[in-house]
Amino acid sequence: MPLLTIRLAQNATLEIALRTLGLAVSEVDAGYGLVSLDPVQGLYALRVTDSAAARLATADDEGVGIFADPRIEPIRENPESPE
Repeated sequence: MPLLTIRLAQNATLEIALRTLGLAVSEVDAGYGLVSLDPVQGLYALRVTDSAAARLATADDEGVGIFADPRIEPIRENPESPE
């Protein structure tokens, strides 16, 4: 799921972010939630579906940034062994 950043009012909630972005709950990772990155600046992060990210990328909203959020896994000592 792509990760997006958005500027919202301080103490914003997931519900406020969904309403601001025009997203449904099914288009976000509710378990990840709305993460406050910089409370003073009102900067938040939210994981969204690929289709939601594509739709938001075409919008003229300069307050939204979209980033890749690749899965990170530990490196195994011997990549040939199953574990």
